[in-house]
Amino acid sequence: MLLNACGSSDEDTTPTTPPEQIQTMAVATFSSGLTQTAIAFPTDTPSPSPTITSTSVPSNTPDAASTQDGEIQPTASCFRLAFVSDVTIPDNTTMNPGEIFTKTWRVRNSGSCDWEIGFQFKLTYGDAMGAAALTLDKTIHPGEETDLSVMMTAPNESGNHQGNWRMTTSAGTFFGDEVYVLITVSDSGTATATTTKTQMAETGTPTSTATQEV
Repeated sequence: MLLNACGSSDEDTTPTTPPEQIQTMAVATFSSGLTQTAIAFPTDTPSPSPTITSTSVPSNTPDAASTQDGEIQPTASCFRLAFVSDVTIPDNTTMNPGEIFTKTWRVRNSGSCDWEIGFQFKLTYGDAMGAAALTLDKTIHPGEETDLSVMMTAPNESGNHQGNWRMTTSAGTFFGDEVYVLITVSDSGTATATTTKTQMAETGTPTSTATQEV
């Protein structure tokens, strides 16, 4: 009885927590756990990429082409040809069908490079009139003039006939002025196999600085 009088019962010593307080404590504990998780795992925010600025670099390519052995070769830009005059067979010269004639142009090397042996004078457009390409047999230096002569045969068809010609390098690159021959074939007369008398009287036998291919 003394014990019961002096001591408190188990029900008196056990604290009672209200349900609202228990709910508040649980929410606080959950929020604290989320905060600790966020601290432990940092966000996956990518680092800013460096900005690259493109700068144009000027080209140092020379106006020449290098060969495998290092030798610098001039490009076609240094080759020039300027028409000077028609030495024989002016434009619209009348020819008989089948008449053989030699057309001669006077031209000048107006570039800064030599025309080398092996350069060719070729038909580029029109009627070749039986003519073949010419191959230079000597060097033509800048500023020099030379005559280019091509043997031709007038077509049998009457009317106007034209052929355009131009110089090429040994590699086949065309350059310079394009020159042409323009004749009128008569609808009457007979074919001949002789050089035109007019040409021989005016110029004699033309001197060619090129070899005509056969």
